[in-house]
Amino acid sequence: MAIQQPEQFYGTGRRKTAVARVFLRPGEGKIMVNGKEFQSYFRGLLRAVNALQAFKETSTGGRYDALITVAGGGPTGQADAIKLGIARALLKVNPDFRAVMKPHGLLTRDSREVERKKYGLKKARRAPQFSKR
Repeated sequence: MAIQQPEQFYGTGRRKTAVARVFLRPGEGKIMVNGKEFQSYFRGLLRAVNALQAFKETSTGGRYDALITVAGGGPTGQADAIKLGIARALLKVNPDFRAVMKPHGLLTRDSREVERKKYGLKKARRAPQFSKR
């Protein structure tokens, strides 16, 4: 007799250079990010609470455990990557959630990336200070 694997839903989220892999499993709402509790991973970052907005909009907070691995970028980019990953995973749970999440912009990938630095300039567009003499 084969061991029954619990049902699992997957979603990938990206923002800037951060990539989040989100696995949702039926449970009691425990959220783990890179092996740590969500609150201790994003300690003090108020924007991180927005990452859980998809659960709030679909009224599924507390019905799924989220196992998240996130790499690259900074805390804001990681939080936004998690937000998109959770929304995409919830879409696999129930495709009808699209109508609820779409108006809140939860399914839109923010495609803005850092512009590359050009030679002769200090940053992407910042020129060196001009000196007349």
